[in-house]
Amino acid sequence: MFKTILVVAAVAVAGVLVYAATRPDSFTVARTTSIKAPPETIFPLINDLQRWEAWSPYEKKDPAMTRTFSGPASGKGATYEFSGNGSVGAGKLEITEASPSSRVAMNLNMIKPMEANNRVEFTL
Repeated sequence: MFKTILVVAAVAVAGVLVYAATRPDSFTVARTTSIKAPPETIFPLINDLQRWEAWSPYEKKDPAMTRTFSGPASGKGATYEFSGNGSVGAGKLEITEASPSSRVAMNLNMIKPMEANNRVEFTL
């Protein structure tokens, strides 16, 4: 009986691994919201990482979070390193592209709670 259970468990694990191997290596998550303000008003809040504290929900999850800014004050090359509690984690955000009043693209490299490298885009 024990041998049968072990074989069934091994087949189930193998099946999950085979299925996982057929899945794509990337994913996309898209969210949309409507803000009653012109893009010229919103863009500076996204393009200047030091202004994120005023609006980002993650800033409110850990008010004691440590923040380090480097590079230019805003736009391409601006970076924001953070380390917080379990709700926030730790990582680095870097602006890679900025088109005034229309788009900001970033790389988000998470260290904790798990390593991950993601691309973030704000389109206004």
